[in-house]
Amino acid sequence: MAGRWRDGRGRLLVPGGAGDGAGEDHGEAGATAVTVPLELATSYRARTRGLLGRDAVDGALLLSPAGSIHTFGMRIPIDVAYLDRGLRVLAVVTMRPGRLGRPRLRSRHVLEAAAGAMARWGVRAGVRVTVEADLPAGGPGLVHPD
Repeated sequence: MAGRWRDGRGRLLVPGGAGDGAGEDHGEAGATAVTVPLELATSYRARTRGLLGRDAVDGALLLSPAGSIHTFGMRIPIDVAYLDRGLRVLAVVTMRPGRLGRPRLRSRHVLEAAAGAMARWGVRAGVRVTVEADLPAGGPGLVHPD
């Protein structure tokens, strides 16, 4: 096992994304990947806080580990993507404030973003995303925790 992510920032890469003006990377064979700013919430405290009390989301928030979420105390509707250990999207749903999300069996990570953002980025069931964590001071960065 390579290690675990830490709370911090990074980037979410969505292969073949639809694009929304976020950074786009033209990799091998001309494939386009959408690059989205990402906040990593891996500690109990950061996962518990999540997007509570925020009026907007800059990019996306990755909760890890997580198998379900709620939107009690939230001010905005959000898109929620449930990811398995390999970062493959299991399901994407839009949740209004004050809702309890259904737990997903095999879900290891949950990705949250402003409502409508996932469709613009091309995040849908079956897509495998990539997470690039920014390097913490004095330590190696992790591309994948498992």
